[in-house]
Amino acid sequence: MSKYTREDILAKAGELAKMIAETEEVDFFKRAEAAINQNEKVQKLIKQIKLLQKESVNLQHYHKEEAYRENEKKIDQLMDELDKIPIVKEFKQSQVEVNDLLQYIARTISERVTEEITKSTGGDVLSGQTGNGRH
Repeated sequence: MSKYTREDILAKAGELAKMIAETEEVDFFKRAEAAINQNEKVQKLIKQIKLLQKESVNLQHYHKEEAYRENEKKIDQLMDELDKIPIVKEFKQSQVEVNDLLQYIARTISERVTEEITKSTGGDVLSGQTGNGRH
């Protein structure tokens, strides 16, 4: 008989999510995002890029290839300008750090589940073989 229900596990996942949301990495991400949202230069560039992206969709739809290429060059230039702004660099780095943390947690959980399955079936943790199917 199982010791835990799906609801038990989801409740623990909720607790883990709350803990993750209160880490230094997530806190920095939230502060960087707020700074970006309040930065007029950043917001102006984002608005320009979004308008050009919509324009590119229309140009592509109507097969205006030369105008589309020119538009895409403008977008690339604005993206480069945006990426050079220190707060944008910090925000992107914080995204990477939060993503790395989440991937590490997911990988750790997966590995621990595999270890527990291997142990509970009398298998060999080092080789990763479960005890099921052994004679």
